[in-house]
Amino acid sequence: MLIIRIWNYFRGYVIIKIEGLTLEKFINLAIAKNILLWDITRIDYTTLKAKVSIPGFKALKDVVQKVGCRVSIIEKKGYPFFISKFKYRKMLGIGLVLSIIVVIFFTSFIWSIEIVGNERIKDDEITKILLSMKIKEGARKSVVAKSEISNMLLLKIQDLSYASVEIHGTRMMVEVRERNLGPEEIKEDIPCNIIASKKAVIEKIIVKRGKAIVREGEVVKEGDVLISGTINDERMESPLLVHSEGSVIAKTWYKEIIEEPIIKSINEETGKTFITREIKIGDKIIGLMSGEIPFKNYIEEKKVKEIGDLGIIKLPLSVTQHVFKEVKVINIKQDIDALKKTIAVRGTQQLMKKLSKESSVISKDVRYSIEDNILITEVIIEVNEDIGIKERITTLENQED
Repeated sequence: MLIIRIWNYFRGYVIIKIEGLTLEKFINLAIAKNILLWDITRIDYTTLKAKVSIPGFKALKDVVQKVGCRVSIIEKKGYPFFISKFKYRKMLGIGLVLSIIVVIFFTSFIWSIEIVGNERIKDDEITKILLSMKIKEGARKSVVAKSEISNMLLLKIQDLSYASVEIHGTRMMVEVRERNLGPEEIKEDIPCNIIASKKAVIEKIIVKRGKAIVREGEVVKEGDVLISGTINDERMESPLLVHSEGSVIAKTWYKEIIEEPIIKSINEETGKTFITREIKIGDKIIGLMSGEIPFKNYIEEKKVKEIGDLGIIKLPLSVTQHVFKEVKVINIKQDIDALKKTIAVRGTQQLMKKLSKESSVISKDVRYSIEDNILITEVIIEVNEDIGIKERITTLENQED
């Protein structure tokens, strides 16, 4: 008996459940076909449990079809199944090792470059310099000389005051700071004039230090000296240079022109869509679902899903879905009176953004005209503001009273 059990173990067997109303017929037919069943146990009136060899289980197919019973495997036993499990786990182990090797390999590259701190300077300008140094997505970390990159950025882009490069995992971060291009700070001990920042009509002059050059009601243009830091006196051998202080309030004008079509086209979705997908690997794009867009008029929605972000490593893998929605173009004639009010408010809001907090609006004028079914709105505001800015005195100036 023990020898038979050992033999069955090495051959492999399965524990099966037989369900049906003709269980005795099932057993008799199995015996007739020399299919060995052992450890047969009745669970209930319609269910049996038994053990059968692997070849025997395969041979039961004909028996099941003839008697109409249902057979299912409860458990697999024996050496063949044990080896199969071991091989599977071995492959898992090999796969894990290979995965670690792949991860280590990919982490030696830069897969994303982030640029922060720039406002006026475009990313493309910085990226172009990086490319000239062979720094791009997919570059090896070993070729990245951080100090050299920082120095090159400062050398090539004059508007930068600071640049640094840091590498975090597979991500390279380029942080920059731009030079302040605001009015030059002039120290109190440096002689200076106060000049006009724009064309205006002088309303009021308050001189704390220096000499007023213009009077109320006078029209000045950008760059004209308003308060001079050069004081001429007959009692002095040479002019006295001072740091001018004061304010010059002047009347200025701001204008905003907005054009809006009276007949406006709007897109109304029909509900029909066409979808394409593509996978991006680095710089290469592979179309997964493509075809000609079947609509004449449509709008496109683009959804990008990053699939290469594995936490410790970010690979340049993404799937992009393009959803094209068919639209019906409808032309609508807008109410001109309502349109005028809306645009006047919009134009005023845009102009107010240009004013300093100290400015005060004196008046507003709105003018309308229509050309080729386009409403042209001109919003003009009159403002009182300080137009004076300081400018260093670089040469001695002889100015008349």
